[in-house]
Amino acid sequence: MTDAASNGAEEDETITYRAIGTLHSPHGSTTGMPIQPTGARGINGHITIFPEFAAGLKDLDGFSHVIILYHLHRVHGHDLLVKPFLDTQTHGIFSTRSPKRPNPIGLSVLELRGVQGARVLLSNVDILDGTPVLDIKPYVPGFDVWPAERTGWFEGKVENATTCKADDRFA
Repeated sequence: MTDAASNGAEEDETITYRAIGTLHSPHGSTTGMPIQPTGARGINGHITIFPEFAAGLKDLDGFSHVIILYHLHRVHGHDLLVKPFLDTQTHGIFSTRSPKRPNPIGLSVLELRGVQGARVLLSNVDILDGTPVLDIKPYVPGFDVWPAERTGWFEGKVENATTCKADDRFA
């Protein structure tokens, strides 16, 4: 019996999420988009929260940054081995931030410019226009920042994310 089975989970269990809103950005195509928020400095966007979730925005404007979890809605299928944007070598999908994942979930830490009714105003947006948003969480440095001793194959490549743009390799 596998650990998943002993915990009552099935290997092929379907998990369903419901979008809480839609992200709007100037990025109409995945090709040419910034690959991380550090490469999207000054690019503004917003999330339109669906009316039934708008009350959940109370007190969010007290934070400078938010964690956005979203569905990579233009990614189809997945690859376990990928050649990421910042390298010429193939890596396992779980050691990359490439979008063609078994569960197409994206994560970005973005600057929060404000909340206006059911609109969450953001800066440094690296997300495709029309993306379904799954969740918003406050970014709290005391919880979310850990000193990293190792950054794997990203070592010496992270600074390239400020200028690297997406191409069509994961379309």
